[in-house]
Amino acid sequence: MKKLVLPLSLMVPMLIFSQNRKKDTTARTTEIEEIVFQKKVTGRTNDVTAVRISARDAKNVSSISGGVEGLLKTLPSVNSNTELSSQYMVRGGNYDENLIYINDIEIYRPFLIRNSQQEGLSIINPDMVSTVNFSAGGFEPRYGDKMSSALNIYYREPQKFELSGEASLIGGRLTTGFASGKEDQNGNKKFTALFSGRYRNTNLVLNTLNEDTDFNPKYYDFQSYLNYHATEKLNFSFIGYYSNNDYEMFPKQRNVDFGTINQPLNLTVFYNGKENDKYKNMMGTFSANFKASDKLRFTLDNFAYQNREREYYTIASSYVLQTYDPITGNPITSYDVGGQIEHARNDLFVKTYGTQFRTVFSPNVNSSIEVGFKYEKENLKDLTNEYKLVDSSGYSVPRPPDDPRFPDASDLELFYSISGKNQIQPTRLSAYGQYSQKFYWGSNRVLINGGARVAHWSFNNETIFSPRAQFAIKPDWDTETWFRLSGGIYYQAPFYKEIKDLNGNFNNNIKSQRSIQAILANEVEFDFDNRPFKLTTELYYKKMDNVIPYYMDNVRIRYSGQNNASGYAYGVDTRLFGEFVPGVDSWLSASYARVFENIDGRGDIPRPTDQRFRFAMFYQDYMPKFPQMRVNLTLTYAMGLPNGAPVFTDPYQYQKTLPSYKRVDLGLSYVFVDSKEKKKSYGLLSKFEDLSLGVQVFNAFNINNTVANQWITDANTSIMYPVPVRLTGRFFNVKLEFKLK
Repeated sequence: MKKLVLPLSLMVPMLIFSQNRKKDTTARTTEIEEIVFQKKVTGRTNDVTAVRISARDAKNVSSISGGVEGLLKTLPSVNSNTELSSQYMVRGGNYDENLIYINDIEIYRPFLIRNSQQEGLSIINPDMVSTVNFSAGGFEPRYGDKMSSALNIYYREPQKFELSGEASLIGGRLTTGFASGKEDQNGNKKFTALFSGRYRNTNLVLNTLNEDTDFNPKYYDFQSYLNYHATEKLNFSFIGYYSNNDYEMFPKQRNVDFGTINQPLNLTVFYNGKENDKYKNMMGTFSANFKASDKLRFTLDNFAYQNREREYYTIASSYVLQTYDPITGNPITSYDVGGQIEHARNDLFVKTYGTQFRTVFSPNVNSSIEVGFKYEKENLKDLTNEYKLVDSSGYSVPRPPDDPRFPDASDLELFYSISGKNQIQPTRLSAYGQYSQKFYWGSNRVLINGGARVAHWSFNNETIFSPRAQFAIKPDWDTETWFRLSGGIYYQAPFYKEIKDLNGNFNNNIKSQRSIQAILANEVEFDFDNRPFKLTTELYYKKMDNVIPYYMDNVRIRYSGQNNASGYAYGVDTRLFGEFVPGVDSWLSASYARVFENIDGRGDIPRPTDQRFRFAMFYQDYMPKFPQMRVNLTLTYAMGLPNGAPVFTDPYQYQKTLPSYKRVDLGLSYVFVDSKEKKKSYGLLSKFEDLSLGVQVFNAFNINNTVANQWITDANTSIMYPVPVRLTGRFFNVKLEFKLK
């Protein structure tokens, strides 16, 4: 049988096929062939919407959040206007609308995090990753019930003993693995183990913020991935994960210049108090995979997840708001003198455990049938006590500043107060089925993938049904061109954050948000100057109902707890991928997206995640005469999001758009040893498989980006001034990476 081999850099996230047709006078036979890639690839998918991300590029990308998410943020459909967070928004959705899987098992992020600097380490460890599949929408039925995207990570199995690590000014990681036993016919060792630990402390980066604050952020985690191949048909695997994030902050003073040229303003704030947050995550998964034959496979996954979060802070602040003469720089008028107290004692315990069963039947290389069932038992215990008191010139806001000669006997009101004690133990059931088929339509190659999933949650006694379909065709043209159409009904199944209203109580009448999606895409592969390129363009539209309005409090999403809105989103994404420099991949991304909501029939307004125009680039290069000198660059420009209004205010009265987000991160490195090159090393270098030393420049142009606004009220005029909350400035990081032979 003839094999067709494609360059790895041109892989598309679908399995296509070719066939030879032989004619004679008596009979006609057809031989079906499957594409063979140049290297063994795990985690293949029939999802025509999936983009495959290089694990090597994910390790090399220069960004503070780093890893897989740092690279995802350079894709056209992904947006994140803060560099300290690994969270992201996709096509007008918010941070909570994205599915994340490791080895086909869904994982969770912490829930209480409100500021990006609290977040710490992402659960995805780039040292352990082999394959990354990302879909920005229209994904297949085997993925769960969320409205925006699906990210599926597959961890790798080591083939021999290995020891690698990284050390930098903001942390480090150490990874070791080994394999024992003889290889079977599938190339698998009897037993493999991979262990990795990471430590991160962003104190030096946070010190670039324009404020006098003592930070003490400490984050560390440990992960393991074990595989035992009992026979050539049966193997068992285990993933273990433990993470501890501690965040302490002692604010002292903050000085911010803002306003306009004609009315320059200055805010000076003095603080007293502290914040102490702790987030502990644990996860364990045990999987059994049985390959009954080349056509039939079974997988049984058992999983348990536990999350303990504590958010404690009491911070009192006093401020002076004044204006300055733009020529002399001397203060002219004191607009306001006041202060505020912010207090929280929030505790959250989340425990989820369950099992899922999946089976795949492939009658031939060009078709497959997959079905699955999942059972989850959830335990949520939430204790919330949070308030904010704002005082301006002796008057509490929002209490009006009445004439002091006539005392106001009304109650003193807080700016907001959230208090609740909730505990639930619901059960969630889900199942799916999907069918994939590749065939010829005339001389054109076609792939179809369709099916549906159904889910039920006992908390709100709701059952949802989600049909989904994908269609891809490659015309018989000289140019490698694909056309894709995908879509269906996608739900946002509620969990802890969606069911909690603004008073702190759980609403058991909440329903799943629903999105009807349609995505039309085109891919064109071509050569330029003997180098491969691929241009991808996607158009999409989403119609949403049962929408739950929300506020964005820095990076935390606060839902209203009511299905009282509808909405829609549309946009276009384009990405040019290829070898801008021979031998290394780079890409340019551009997108335009809009998302609107209609709350209680009052009319369409932009949602807090209304992205509009965005441009991003990931670029890699090296010196031709000195190929050991390498550079990678990430560039982002994104128009400001309309979430700069005060939290809990009427969005129809306050529409404040944040400034545009602009950032360039640069990485320069000298590679002493590279395993991809076959050069022989001598002396001490001969003990290394990989060795490099580099400098990273975060926010290379020292741009003052804004993540949110702090609102200060002038007691004399009742005007509220948005004071920008800045992100980090320029920071130089030194990084050493190694891998021993």
